[in-house]
Amino acid sequence: MTNFSEMLEVARTEALIGLGEGGVPVGAAIFGADGQLLSSGRNRRVQEGDPSIHGETDAFRRAGRQRSYKDLVMVTTLAPCWYCSGLVRQFGFGTVVVGESVNFAGGVEWLREAGVKVVDLASPELIEMMGGFIRDQPGIWFEDIGV
Repeated sequence: MTNFSEMLEVARTEALIGLGEGGVPVGAAIFGADGQLLSSGRNRRVQEGDPSIHGETDAFRRAGRQRSYKDLVMVTTLAPCWYCSGLVRQFGFGTVVVGESVNFAGGVEWLREAGVKVVDLASPELIEMMGGFIRDQPGIWFEDIGV
């Protein structure tokens, strides 16, 4: 699979599951250089009571150990926060696909400055979903981003 929109669909499905569970609707997935799905995950901070379980970190943990991350693609429904952007930089992911960065820009520019290829798909559906969540659950949202 090399179609970024198809990859994003995996992350979007995780985000919808998280929203249905009462959590922050951020999903992520990791794909190999060949487009093969390695893992997917979702923000489960609320569900698990663990502030470290963001969508990207959940997918990262589920992917298991990798010898190298430079050819892997991290796909996330929302621009990664500083915490998750740090994970991308620490492990050297070469590409990050972002579903939307309108509601939250996160560390997108910082990743680009470090040479990470960032593809922002600006999904209207994801922009609306995250915007609605922020409007309806501001306390959980601000807790999630550390404000």
